[in-house]
Amino acid sequence: MKILNFKTTALIVFCLGLTSSFCHAQQGTVIINQDPDIDQLLAIKKQMNTSENAPDRYKIQVYSGNRSDAEVAKTKVYSSFNEWKATLVYETPNYKIWVGNFRTRLEADRALKKIKSRFASAFIFKPKKEKN
Repeated sequence: MKILNFKTTALIVFCLGLTSSFCHAQQGTVIINQDPDIDQLLAIKKQMNTSENAPDRYKIQVYSGNRSDAEVAKTKVYSSFNEWKATLVYETPNYKIWVGNFRTRLEADRALKKIKSRFASAFIFKPKKEKN
């Protein structure tokens, strides 16, 4: 490879320096025109997403049996896994302890992996829709 002579190298460096002095980042401001009702709609959506009785959510059942043992199991869940809400549900003839309110099966699977360390018979399910 042939080495460039000093004049050519100096000319290239000068041209690069000259062009870089004219390059500047763009400055600007952003103005957002937003309908005020959007905040209200987002609040409603947030409330809907946290609904406990949403039929499309996954739950984990950790216990099914008599009431006194169900209360004990619920206390165990609260002491071991306080990040999820435990609910006592009565479905004839058993009391059941349901944990969590998971949007996706993946979230439920991750939680089940932790819960199985204390409740070996735990499993994931979707509650049936209630008939009116």
